[in-house]
Amino acid sequence: MNRLQKKCTILTAGIHLLLIVILVVGPGFFAPKPRVDNLPVLDVIPANLIDAAFNSGIHDAQPPLPAPVITPPQPAPTPPQPVVTPPPTRVDTPEPVRPVVREPTPEPKPPEKPKIQINTQLVTRNATQNSPSVNQQNDSQRRQQQQQQARARAFQNAVRSLKNNLTSAMTIDMPGDSSVSYADYAAIVKSIYEQRWVPPDSAQSDEANTKVTVTIASDGTVVSARIISPSGDPGVDASVQRTLDRVPFIAPFPEGAKERERTYTINFNLKAKRMSE
Repeated sequence: MNRLQKKCTILTAGIHLLLIVILVVGPGFFAPKPRVDNLPVLDVIPANLIDAAFNSGIHDAQPPLPAPVITPPQPAPTPPQPVVTPPPTRVDTPEPVRPVVREPTPEPKPPEKPKIQINTQLVTRNATQNSPSVNQQNDSQRRQQQQQQARARAFQNAVRSLKNNLTSAMTIDMPGDSSVSYADYAAIVKSIYEQRWVPPDSAQSDEANTKVTVTIASDGTVVSARIISPSGDPGVDASVQRTLDRVPFIAPFPEGAKERERTYTINFNLKAKRMSE
């Protein structure tokens, strides 16, 4: 809104205000003129006199007395009914909520720092034992001895596992390489699954045989384990599947293994399992 519009708005408002003041205050300055009554005076003869004169035929006859006004009997006043005030309603005021005062929990005592005991006796060490060359030689010899012992144990376990396969509840098919390390690892896989398998108490046939395939990574993680040939007995197959689900890890591959994964085929035989128990 510019200045001209503001001025026009103020001027219009002032004019309207002045008109309102004139309409309200102006009539007070003008007195009304008195009116002159020029109407003629009329003599009114009651109608009953005219009717009485015409009915009796007598000049200046008096009209008959008016009939008495009979007032109907008024009903007896009814006695006032007592006002029944309802009893005051009882408002139960709620009990004030008492604040629960909690006992302060004792601060935990800081753990006692262990006392450091200093041995004041002098220890003499030979320089030859601390030399890196001697330590490396000792470590290499110790590793060789451990490897030889591990190979011997692996060979013994492999022979023992191959003998037990004739009466064991499981048989395992090894990959193409049938070295001692492969046989030892296959025996480990077989023994773990054999220990974890809990066959059902009731089965349709004691000749049930479920074939599975297990793929294991080099770090010992079970990559996949599934049934490839079910036995036809739902209870036996379900127990074998639970066994596969309970074994997520076997053991890392032995030293010197170059494969990333190994796949084994395992046969779960119910009859052999019950005979071995």
